[in-house]
Amino acid sequence: MTSPTLDTTIEDFVRALAREGTRRAYLVLRNGGLQASHPFLEPLARAVEASPDFDAHEGVFFELGRATGTLLAATLHRTVRGQGAGGVRHWRYASIGAFVRDGLRLSRGMGRKNALAGLWWGGGKGVIAREPGERYRDRAYRDALYDDYGRFVTSLRGSYVTAEDVGTTPPDMARVFGTTRFTTCIPESVGGSGNPSPATAVGVVCAMEGALDHLGLGTLAGKTIAMQGAGNVGSAMIQTLLERGAAKIVASDVDAALVRELGARFAGKPVTVRAVLPDDDSIFDEPCDVFAPNALGAVLSPRTIPRLGCRVVCGAANNQLEDEARDDHALAGRKITYVPDFVANRMGIVSCANEQYGSLPEDPAIVRHFGRTWENAVYVVTRRILREADETGKTPAEAANRLADALAAEPHPVFPHRGKALVEALVRERWEDARS
Repeated sequence: MTSPTLDTTIEDFVRALAREGTRRAYLVLRNGGLQASHPFLEPLARAVEASPDFDAHEGVFFELGRATGTLLAATLHRTVRGQGAGGVRHWRYASIGAFVRDGLRLSRGMGRKNALAGLWWGGGKGVIAREPGERYRDRAYRDALYDDYGRFVTSLRGSYVTAEDVGTTPPDMARVFGTTRFTTCIPESVGGSGNPSPATAVGVVCAMEGALDHLGLGTLAGKTIAMQGAGNVGSAMIQTLLERGAAKIVASDVDAALVRELGARFAGKPVTVRAVLPDDDSIFDEPCDVFAPNALGAVLSPRTIPRLGCRVVCGAANNQLEDEARDDHALAGRKITYVPDFVANRMGIVSCANEQYGSLPEDPAIVRHFGRTWENAVYVVTRRILREADETGKTPAEAANRLADALAAEPHPVFPHRGKALVEALVRERWEDARS
């Protein structure tokens, strides 16, 4: 049979696994290269190694859900600082290459985010391939799907700890929690931290303030903010920006019902929220002081960057640059200060990563991230990175990557290299052969 390539569709990849008589497969870093669980996946392993998004990732695990047959995955970047931790994204992908690349990019970003936030976790990310049509909206299917995902995570022995991300909801996380202990962002009703969106919004606003202060532009008071995306994080951000004295907020979103809701909620305030079609990116043409990408990634590109009329780009979306090196330099060339996403949007993982230690009202472990004195606070780290960029001639993303990668290489004080040891155990025990 023909081996899968990066261009193979998700459906054909699923069929390829079925033809080989397996529900599970992996690509694991060993002896400097990716080792495939099955010979027919070796060409795919070589293609992933050649991908610009591959950065010595420690493993990519695939499974077909026991009840649903849906393709599930977990990707690990570096785990010396701790086991891989990051949310599970449920999205539609045109190819297995796009599916894998998202896991590679997002897991590396999570590792950097965790390190900059002072968390003892490594880089990890889950991905679920959303099936064509409307089946993904059916509650019964979603319950079965996230039960499947929890079982998959359990099978990985804790090398990956999952959480909420795009396309995954609090009820979905409750189902995940029913089949694995290796999850965070679980409902408050069972001892979790609940919805992380409000904390994420405050963290992004703190990063905006750090960037404006670094540039000598004062505070958010009197500023105009343009936002692409006004969902859970974006809507909470609007409220926080108003509290900080923003003079004008213009946002766009593809959800017409949400736009109507926000229009009613912020009636009489200097807030405009526009309903747009998925391919409408006119928000990039909006004159503003700060532009906030809050939707999906890869939106900052040669097509959109020349249209920006702002001094600062700082938002909640992950992986905002279409091409990390090219687009980071393009922003710098236009004298636009870019705050890398993993610097600004950390609070989603911060608010839930250490749920096992219990919760406190106005928890100091959370609140300190919003301050101005703690060395790992969002505002402080933002200013540190922008200052280093100025002093070294690097772009903000280059400065942030350098600092984050150095921190990510610090061994966990109790369980250094635990994630890699867990992966090695999975390989030795032939995880891919399990039939249950």
